Amino acid sequence: MAPTPDLTLYHAPQTRSIRVRWLLEEMGLPYTLHTVQFAARPAGDESYALIHPLRKVPALKDGDEIVLDSIAIMQYLLGRYGPSPLDVTPDEADYGRFLHWLHFGESGMTMPVSLLLAHTQLLPEDKRDANLAQWAKYETDKLLRFASEHGVGDREFIAGERITAADISITYMFYLLKLIRQFGDAPENLKTYFSRMTSRPGWAIASSAD
Repeated sequence: MAPTPDLTLYHAPQTRSIRVRWLLEEMGLPYTLHTVQFAARPAGDESYALIHPLRKVPALKDGDEIVLDSIAIMQYLLGRYGPSPLDVTPDEADYGRFLHWLHFGESGMTMPVSLLLAHTQLLPEDKRDANLAQWAKYETDKLLRFASEHGVGDREFIAGERITAADISITYMFYLLKLIRQFGDAPENLKTYFSRMTSRPGWAIASSAD
């Protein structure tokens, strides 16, 4: 029997904590939402450093346990409060596919997308490097083509013929690209996929301004 949840999600709108909040909604787990100030960096205040010493989001508190980083938190929730159809188990044919895209949404895409964000939007104009932005755009587009042709754009859902944490992971990165106006020239099947994923009620709650 799964333990009784005592969950607090430390969250800021538009950040990777959207992934965790969306998963919590899809799993139907009760949680308390604690909104962290994110207008300045580092996030939150000194008291938040007791939760996350790096003062980043998300963080999840489960009773006395604190878990950091969005993908780790999702795996924690699936393992501790499963079984859940949001997970894909080792005995399923799509297990490897699920793991790949669950982590690709972070480990595979973060560097070029972060550089693209920094050198087109985030940094002051006099600190931006046009050559680095161009390289980041090239690398990001290459990753989007890969996703379009090898796993995300060829099915309704990535794995298991149902929504899973892998869909949540990759959809957030598409959302981030959309926020910085770098998703408009993505392959059409990815834009269709993104529209389908973001039509879900759980997404609407997770991506709200609250």
